[in-house]
Amino acid sequence: MKKTAISLTVLAALAMGTASAQTTIKIASLSPLSGGQSDLGSQIRNGAQLAVNEYKAQFKKLGFDLVLVPYDDQADPATGTSAANKIAADRQIMAVVGTLNSGVAIPASAVLVKSRVAMVSPANTANGVTDRGLTNMNRIVARDDAQGPAGANFISGNLKAKKVYVLNDKTAYGEGLAKEVEKALKAKGVTVSANEGTEEKSDFSGIIAKIRLQRPDAIYFGGIYNQVGVFIKQLREAGLATPVVGGDGLDSGELPTIVGQANANNIYFTTVAAPISALPASKVFAANYKKTFNDDAQGFGAFGYDAAKVVVQGVLNAVRANGNKLPTRTQVETAIRKGSYTGLLSGSVAFNSAGDRKAATLYVMNVTSGQFKLSTSIPVKPVKQ
Repeated sequence: MKKTAISLTVLAALAMGTASAQTTIKIASLSPLSGGQSDLGSQIRNGAQLAVNEYKAQFKKLGFDLVLVPYDDQADPATGTSAANKIAADRQIMAVVGTLNSGVAIPASAVLVKSRVAMVSPANTANGVTDRGLTNMNRIVARDDAQGPAGANFISGNLKAKKVYVLNDKTAYGEGLAKEVEKALKAKGVTVSANEGTEEKSDFSGIIAKIRLQRPDAIYFGGIYNQVGVFIKQLREAGLATPVVGGDGLDSGELPTIVGQANANNIYFTTVAAPISALPASKVFAANYKKTFNDDAQGFGAFGYDAAKVVVQGVLNAVRANGNKLPTRTQVETAIRKGSYTGLLSGSVAFNSAGDRKAATLYVMNVTSGQFKLSTSIPVKPVKQ
């Protein structure tokens, strides 16, 4: 009798554990939470947390506990791949918000597609992110083949540059962006004196010496703010006021701090994540962000929020289509890709068959005296609808 009682107790405990596992739905975020790009990565995580907070009550009514689980990829492909394996192994995780870096998204999504774990990126722009035809990879931002020409058009049209020195950070993101810019500049008859890759983070004197000799009208740097900011600081300290243009990797409030307020001038960047001031519906979000995290929301915080709302609404659609029961990862993956999403800060979202947003917007920002100002916005669409 004693053994039977113990056995029944153990079985009851196991049954309770199983029930708990079935009623918990986790959403993962995957972004750099430590290291040089943690400012942007934390914005994505925080935006995702606010979206999950908003949907908790709806899930609770259906008998589910909705939870966000943040993973730190350190902006490193190997670390991101390791995190993706951990995400795949946790069967309670239905989908992922992330990543920040295309170079992380590509290997991470290749791991996650095997377990049918959907991803919705608030930031990845490299063409190869969705050109691989993965069923699980989606993004709510414009691609490099839209962002690159927009940057080139600004350089040739607004800056009237005839000669441009192009740099990239040797990542999938930076190389892809620089390649698109170079191609678009050459098509406009602009001379590209170099397209140089560099992983340098602290001493750009050699590159600056070459730039001084070339005397370009503008410099394009496909890279991230923590590297490009140091380059601009040293460029200005060397007495060169040449305009520097970049992509959305410069979209961080840390950029002027790294460059220095006095040197943070004549800097421009295209960004796929709108500044908060350019999103009419963002006032409540920005106030909630400040209240929750004691920090100001930035563009990638808003897009992390939007990407998470797409993920959570997709999961909710899958739950309802499954008779209000826990859906499979495959059902969630399908629901996210096929869904139409409204009520987002950046407008409505629908995906094409590759996982690209059918209609996106690019924003051109100007940094003057350390302040970000919106120059213009450009509606764009992927080639494939």
